[in-house]
Amino acid sequence: MRLPVEVNVFLLSLLAPGVLYCMNNFPVLQEPLPILGMGMVVLGSVLLVLLLTVQHKKTVDPLFYVFAEFSFTCVVGLTNALEQDGFISGFMDFYLKMGEPHLGSAYAVMMSYWEGVVHFVLFLTIIHQMFRGKSYRSLGLLWAGSSIAHQIVLIPGVIIGKHATNLKPAFWRNTPFFLVPFWAAAVLLSRPRELPVVPADKILADQRKSLLSRPVDLLLSVLLLGAAAFSAFRALVVLDCPLDACFTYVYQYEPYLKDPVGFPRVMMLVHFFYALPLLAALIYGLRTPGCSWMLDWTLLVAGAMAQTQWCHMGASLHSRTSFTYRVPSDKWWPVMTLNLILAAAPTLLALRCRYSPAYFMKTVPKGQTSAEKKKN
Repeated sequence: MRLPVEVNVFLLSLLAPGVLYCMNNFPVLQEPLPILGMGMVVLGSVLLVLLLTVQHKKTVDPLFYVFAEFSFTCVVGLTNALEQDGFISGFMDFYLKMGEPHLGSAYAVMMSYWEGVVHFVLFLTIIHQMFRGKSYRSLGLLWAGSSIAHQIVLIPGVIIGKHATNLKPAFWRNTPFFLVPFWAAAVLLSRPRELPVVPADKILADQRKSLLSRPVDLLLSVLLLGAAAFSAFRALVVLDCPLDACFTYVYQYEPYLKDPVGFPRVMMLVHFFYALPLLAALIYGLRTPGCSWMLDWTLLVAGAMAQTQWCHMGASLHSRTSFTYRVPSDKWWPVMTLNLILAAAPTLLALRCRYSPAYFMKTVPKGQTSAEKKKN
């Protein structure tokens, strides 16, 4: 009796801590190049096992190998987070010394928790859906947005931050992890959406309503405007804008923006140059009927904003961040509230598009009913 594929992937991923423990206690693997080489061997071995696991299947979606391979690295990330926070020991010392020293920073620890919990659950759910013949496109786009945001903050943050003077060969193993999510997103976007059957009359009725007569969309627009303004303001802060408001904010409210680790500075600039235009596009989509692209891009933006804000908020409070750069205790509530709004607004919009997509759907011939669409 064969186990379900997702169970096999889960069990294979659980081998990661054992592999790390063995590598940590293997004297040869205490130099940068052997660490990189062994890492490639391990990932190649995981891929081989995955090929054997699904060899009885007639057809396998190529994205399966991405999600399954990344599941293994998710458990590696969770192991790192647990060790850095003192829950376990003896697994990651060798890798932090001669592999990727930046993984000991507060931002990377929070990033590892996100990978080890959120991404891991997403991968197992996607694989379950995949081999049951069910749609996983939306979950895949959510992961793609999260993973792309993760890499475009991590890689530049390491290069320009205080860890730039201690780069090891293993750092460049992030290259495929940077490229693959873009490819996966392109594949998923090229596939047709699975939309609910909505009568044409309901679509037309929803699309005739102005923004003022749609209170939920009006509230979401206000939240997105606030998120956009906050993103622009914090970008000015990290660019050393001389305005008194910027000076007050960085020193009295969110000093983590000045942490020499580099990640908060890069994240604010990523939000300014990428998230800000996307938020503006989402606001446009909320007031313009028939923008079907909203059904996909809200998922990508929601995943990206949730991931970056989780890492940023957690790192600004984490004990591994110097006390000087942590959020002051008397400013905790306003700072966390603003950051939560930035994370929550795209997520709430994605849920709104998911469960009530009529406003964003293309119109169909007038009078076509649900029964007629099913019949066709």
